[in-house]
Parts: sequence; structure tokens; C-alpha cells
Amino acid sequence: MSVSSGQLKVLVYRGGCLNEMCKVVFNPPQCGHNVLCSPLYLSMAYSKPTRRRLANPLLRLEPISLTAVLTSRTYALAGVACSSVVSCCCIIAGTVVLYTRGSSTTVEVMTKSSKYGSLQSEMLVLTLNLIVTLCTESIGVMHSISLRSALASESRLSFSTNLRLITATRGRWNPNSALLNGLMAVLLTISYSSATFVVFTLSIAGFPLLVLGIALLLQVAIALAGMRAVKILTWSSSPFDLTAALVHHTQLTPASFRCMRSVSDLNVAEGPAKPSEEQPSAWRAHPSIRKVVFSLWGLVVACAGWATIVRYKQNVDTKSKSWSFLDRSIGYSVAYTIGYSENDPSFTTMSPELWILAFVNIAVVQGSLTLGLHCSDLIANVIQNEWQWRCATARKGLNTATNPLKAFLTNPLGLVLFVLKPVLHWMFGLALTIAPTAYVDAGLAGYAFMGTNSTAGLAGYQWGSMGNSSISAGQLRDSGDSTVPGISVLMCVNQILNLCIALFIFASFFTLVALRRPRGPQPATYGHLQTLANLVDEWSSVMWWGHKEDGPPYCHAGTSDHPLPDVKMDCVYAGSGVVSIPLIPGEAPALEK
Repeated sequence: MSVSSGQLKVLVYRGGCLNEMCKVVFNPPQCGHNVLCSPLYLSMAYSKPTRRRLANPLLRLEPISLTAVLTSRTYALAGVACSSVVSCCCIIAGTVVLYTRGSSTTVEVMTKSSKYGSLQSEMLVLTLNLIVTLCTESIGVMHSISLRSALASESRLSFSTNLRLITATRGRWNPNSALLNGLMAVLLTISYSSATFVVFTLSIAGFPLLVLGIALLLQVAIALAGMRAVKILTWSSSPFDLTAALVHHTQLTPASFRCMRSVSDLNVAEGPAKPSEEQPSAWRAHPSIRKVVFSLWGLVVACAGWATIVRYKQNVDTKSKSWSFLDRSIGYSVAYTIGYSENDPSFTTMSPELWILAFVNIAVVQGSLTLGLHCSDLIANVIQNEWQWRCATARKGLNTATNPLKAFLTNPLGLVLFVLKPVLHWMFGLALTIAPTAYVDAGLAGYAFMGTNSTAGLAGYQWGSMGNSSISAGQLRDSGDSTVPGISVLMCVNQILNLCIALFIFASFFTLVALRRPRGPQPATYGHLQTLANLVDEWSSVMWWGHKEDGPPYCHAGTSDHPLPDVKMDCVYAGSGVVSIPLIPGEAPALEK
């Protein structure tokens, strides 16, 4: 007998040699992939009245389909491949522009409309931010998969969802170590900063495009190195597949008498418990959720402080105080330039060194926004994991073999966050406008590179006074010059406050989501693997959770492949004699007596 890599049927084995059955099922794998990522379970039946093992036990072997797992693997590899193609295109295009035009020249990519020029420019920037988000999220899927497997190999994996840039494995040069995770965070920030620099009106600059391609390619290399450095436990992002794989590999052992204990009861020694009408919130259940919420509110406070500083230090003022995203009138703003000085001809062009200095200026500010939005993924994924688990009490049950693309499209919080990431980075680009300097038209003479004598500015720049001169952001970003004699950096108070308001709404929404308490007696898990192992006693592709057995002395709640009745709110639940034992190749499981 051989076992295919597709959907396996339920096998029923009575009597005979258990070791021989193990060899038939596991040896050899035929699919060419990591078959153990889809675990097989051996459930042993006990008599209910005496909880005594039956003389001739029924051994039911019910494997989970590999289809969803292999689909997840295909999507993960395809996403990394597409990101590699985008990065290579950026590197080639940036190199061509640098070779043919130099580092101080931009190339027009779209004809400017006299009526919709500003809208065209902003849509181009927003589209580029969306492409960067697609690439970095695709790379993040692969990076998260390898991180989960690496943490599991170190017995440090508690939740199915982790902050991939903050949670690190042991070892200095491990692809998921703190050192390379920090490098990934820097590269992620550079990717979004490059998107801010690449587009000047309807033209692109070669050097930032080259940097964007290199940053994406290095992230791809680190993600692939992580995949090669560890044995992938499961390609699926489902917490149920991950829990099943851990139990199968004996890295996770279900605890007895905890069939009614939620993730917040981990420190409670007693097992038996009555059902509760309301479950704990994610804020209480997951310790990292609180840190993420605090970081989001920290972004709001920092943004408000940024607006206050710019208003106090403002050196540009116009009569218009518009709050519109497309109205480029400045209002109260601060402006300075990089790479140009009327008194020093050596700074008449944007050299690669000055481009790098410009990147540092922007990345220092944008890095906090990038990491804050990255941490928000934790809230979205943890809530999604809990929503999936609570489907086990719905009419259709919990489908553990969900297509990963369908799971993403049916995750409202994930979709909201996916859309908001490029939008918030685009709004940051409006608050911190980057454009070729047009000194004659804009009257910005006197805002030049001042070495390291800064007393109140950003990274080696000195604030100056404009007097009565004025400039609009439209003049900066729509100057139309193909040569970049320097870069003007303009901080607009009204646009900073627009960003602050958006972040306030964003933080408020995710705070409310984190504080929401699910209703119903089904214990909350939030993707906690040990809790899932305690609550799931029968594994199948579609599961229902509910009341299974009456006492005495305790009732039992668990999962089944058919709908179950609701639990009894006045009864105490603990467990039953039915256990799930991982089937290990070539070994007979130790049976309870």
C-alpha cells in the first residue's frame, strides 16, 4: 500500500501489528515535499462507563489533506518570485537611468496634464507605495513561515502569529536572528523611503529606484536563506495545521482536564471549569498586543509633537491654510535643502553620497511609521485566528483546509491594514515633501547644506529665515526640471496634522478591536498553540466544537467531524478518556492504562 500526497481517505485498522501499519502509512513519502507538515493522528477509543481501554481498540487514522498546505507553499514561493522580478526590474531601470543620465537627472515617464497634473503625480506615488506593500508583504509571508519553524525547533513557539521583525531566534548569523531581523527592518524602511524619493512630479530618479530594487532583493535573499536554514514544519499559516504538526512531532503535548480553559487561564492550575458567557479580549490574552497598541498611540503623540515643532520653527508661510490632499498650498511649514549651495559649486549636483544623506533624513522619521504599521499585523492576524476558531460553533463548522488566498480575502482587518499601509505612507510623503529644488522660481536661496554645524535641525542641516519670501509645494514638486541641483525637503503642518488624524483613527479602531471580548462559552485561543491542542481532541478537515459527554464527575467538550450540541452552562467540564496520540514512524504509541 502507498499513500498519495492528495486527499487521503480514513483508514480503519483492527488488530494486527501496529508497527507494520506505521510503516505502510509513513514509509516512504511519495509527494517529494515535507509530508510531515500534514500530520496523521491516531485516536484511541475507550469505554465511557469505566474509561478502561477496550480489549480490541479501534484505531482510526484520519489524515488532513495536503492540498491546502501545498497551495500555501505555491503562493509563498510565487510571491517571493514576483518580488524578485520587481526588484530586478527596479535595479535594471535605476542602473540605466544612472548610466545614461547621471545621479542628478530624472526621466519623465508620463505626460503632464495641465488640469490634473497634481492628481497624476499623487496617483503615481500611491501606486508605487502599493507595489512596495505587495512585495514586502509577500516576502513577509515566507519570512514568517521560516520564523515559526525556527522558533518551534527551539521550543519557543507559543502563538501561531509573531512579530517577525522583533521576535528573533538564537544565533548571531541565523537568518531569523536579531541581527538579520534588524537588517530586515532597516530594508523595509528603506523600501518605503525609496518610494518617496523615486517620483518627482511625473518623472523618476535613477538612484532611489536602484536603492529600492536592492532593498527588495536583499529582503528576498534573507527570506530564502531562512527557508533553507530550517526544516519547514508546515507551509500553512493556519494555527490549526501548525498545532497539528507540533503535536505530531511531539513538540506539543495536549494537557488533560483543560477542555474549558481559555488562553488567559494558562497560569490557573485547576483544570475543571464551568463555561463562561464571555471570553477574554486579545488585550488580556496576548502580551504583545498591549505593546502594539501603545506603539500606535506613541505614533499619534509623536506626529502631534512633530506638527508642533514645525509650527514653532516655521520659516515658510502663505495665506492659504488648505487641508486638502491635492491643494499644495503650504500653510505653516519648514523648508531646507540638500545638495545645493550658491557659495559652494561642489554641491551643485546630487551625488550618491548626498542621496544617501537624504535617505537618512527621511528614514529616521519614516522608520517609526513603518515599524508601527508592521506591528499592527499582529492584531489583525490574532483576531483572524480567533475568528476562525469560533467558526467551530457555527452551522458550517471550522474548515481547516482553507485556501490561503481565500483566508486573506475574508480577513477584514487584514484587508483594511493592507490598504492603509500604502495610503499612510503616501500621506507621510505629503507631510514631508521631497522634490528637486527650483531656486530661481521658489526663492529658496539660503537653505543650503551647512556641514555639521547644525544647532536645531535634521542630520547636519541648519535652519534659516525666509523673510517675506514664499513657496508652494506645487512649485517644489511640479518644477518640471529634469536636472536635480539639490533636493528640497518641505514639512507642511496641515499635512502632518492630516496624518496625525488618520493615525488617531487607526489607533482608536485597533484599540477597540483589541479590547473587544468575544461572546459565547467556546474558550478563546487567539492562535495560542497549547490552548488549541488542549481543546481539539479530534482532528478533521471540518470540525465542530461543543458538548460531547456527560459526567460523572465531569462533562467533556471537544471537537468532532459532525455538529455537536451546545455545552451546558451549569455543568463542570474537564475532559474524557479519549486521547489523540501522534503516530510516529516505526514506533508503537504508549497507551494509557
